[in-house]
Amino acid sequence: MKSKRLLILSDGKPGHVNQSIAFARHLGCDYDLSLTSFKFQGAKALSYLFDRLGIYSTFLFNTEITSGYYTAVVSAGSGTYYANRTLAKSLGCKSVAIMLPQGYQLDFDLIIAQQHDNPPLRENIISIPINLTYVEPQGIVVSQPGEKYIALIIGGDSQKYRMDAAQLRQQVTRIFELFPKHKVWLTTSRRTPEAVEQMLQEFHYERAVYYSQEPINPIPDYLQHSEYVFLTADSSSMISEAVSFGQSCVEVLPLSGSLPEKSKFNKLMKILSEINCLHLFDGSCASCKDKISLVDFLNHQTITRF
Repeated sequence: MKSKRLLILSDGKPGHVNQSIAFARHLGCDYDLSLTSFKFQGAKALSYLFDRLGIYSTFLFNTEITSGYYTAVVSAGSGTYYANRTLAKSLGCKSVAIMLPQGYQLDFDLIIAQQHDNPPLRENIISIPINLTYVEPQGIVVSQPGEKYIALIIGGDSQKYRMDAAQLRQQVTRIFELFPKHKVWLTTSRRTPEAVEQMLQEFHYERAVYYSQEPINPIPDYLQHSEYVFLTADSSSMISEAVSFGQSCVEVLPLSGSLPEKSKFNKLMKILSEINCLHLFDGSCASCKDKISLVDFLNHQTITRF
């Protein structure tokens, strides 16, 4: 696959484009990145109709790359799927959709879909239990001989949750009580509220990365070296990384509010807890450290399609 080149379409959402990049990284492919968007209000609605009718035209969308030699066009997110199909046809290459392209015809050459979306059983669909992710440590932290570590990975507000600083303070206090002899690493994210970052500064850490002050990503290194990692329950991407890399036991910190039992996020959490990949933190810890190998899901079907 090293001689193959992919065209990755981005809708500007890191959670989407990072999955496409992960696909390329797992297969060892080079890639070009192209920002893609619909040209006008109503273009997305038209794209569903055009796709049903078999009409594929650049009239509906803007993109930065329309020519070149590529093995496949790859993308994630509803803002990219129509452009994916259109460009793949014009470039004479394969089309790969990351996540189930709901509303569009499912005749992409390959679809990588999460199990919680209940994808249909088709030869061109590979079902995986988590988000497609690729984790690579950068050496931001290094463990010291004889020391034990835990990591706190704090997300932030989302459409589903609002982070409660008081609740999180109680959870962090309990974690420190459970691990008095461990070194503690911390990182926040681009979505972490200012009030939460201020609260977290009340505690002492071996290494603390506050994203608002230091926009780097130490999560891969934390996963590599920590005995336990504690993640807030607001990001399927963070959770997917934690259950697919390293040796850490994974604890998920509940947030304020609730989701319907049949929501996609709750389905994901249930799937992962049932296979011993994570535990919902309740003031005590479990030993949920089984990991999901995405390579096992991809290699047995994917390479032959290219």
